[in-house]
Amino acid sequence: MISNLAYINPDAKIGKNVTIEPFATIYGDVVIGDNTWIGPNSVIMDGARIGKGCKIFPGAVISAIPQDLKFNNEKTTVEIGDNTTIREAVTINRGTKSKGKTKIGSNCLLMAYVHVAHDCLIGDRVIIANSVQIAGEVEIDDWAVIGGTTAIHQFVRIGKHTMISGGSLVRQDVPPFVTAAHEPMSYVGLNLIGLKRREFSQERIHKIQEVYRIIFLNNLNTSQALEKIEKEIVEDKDVKEIVDFIKGSTRGFIKGYKSKKE
Repeated sequence: MISNLAYINPDAKIGKNVTIEPFATIYGDVVIGDNTWIGPNSVIMDGARIGKGCKIFPGAVISAIPQDLKFNNEKTTVEIGDNTTIREAVTINRGTKSKGKTKIGSNCLLMAYVHVAHDCLIGDRVIIANSVQIAGEVEIDDWAVIGGTTAIHQFVRIGKHTMISGGSLVRQDVPPFVTAAHEPMSYVGLNLIGLKRREFSQERIHKIQEVYRIIFLNNLNTSQALEKIEKEIVEDKDVKEIVDFIKGSTRGFIKGYKSKKE
C-alpha cells in the first residue's frame, strides 16, 4: 500500500508489495526492494538503495549528503541489505569519493537515534543500540553488537562477533570475538554469550582464548605476540581472522584491561 499522502518522485524504483506510509518522502534516485515498509515522516534521499523486506521507521533520514567539507556533490550511495530494520530518527549519510558508498548489511538492527556517517561499511547481522554515533569510514564486521550511546572515532574497525559495552568511547580498533569495555576501552574477555549463541564449540572458543592470552596477557609487544602465536598455535580460520585483523590495524588496537590498583 502506498499512501496518497506520501511524496514519491516518479523516477524512484519501487519494488513489489512495498508499503509507504503518509508523509514519507522518496527522492528520484532511489531503489526500494520488494516487501519493504517505509514509515511515516521518513525521508529517503537520492542515492538510497534499500533491499527487500526492510523496515524504515518514522523520522529516519536515509542517504542525506555527508557532513564532510571535502564532499563535492559527487554521485554516491547508501546501500542497505535485505531484512534490515532502521528505527526512529536514524540518520545514514551517503558516501564520498573515498569509498563511494555507505553500506549496511542484511539482517541488521539499527535502533533509534543512531547516526552512521559517510563511507561506513557495516556487515551482516550487526546490532547497533540506541543513540550510537558512528563517525566517517568506520568498519563494523558481521555479528558485532554495539551498546547504546557509544561513540566510534573515524577510521576505526570493529571485528566480527564483538560486544562493545554501552556508553563506550571507541578510539582504536577492536579485534574479533571479544568484549570491550572501560575507559580507556580495553579487552575484558571473549564475547562468550554471543559465541555460544552462535554455536561456537567449546574447543573453538578455547583456541580463541589461547590466542588472546598471548596477545593481551603475556606482556609481549605485538610482533612478539604474533610470532608466538605462529609458533605455538595451529592456524585455522579463527586464528587467521584475529592475526590478519591485528596485522591490518592502522589505528592500533585496544589493550588488555588494567585496574587502577595496577
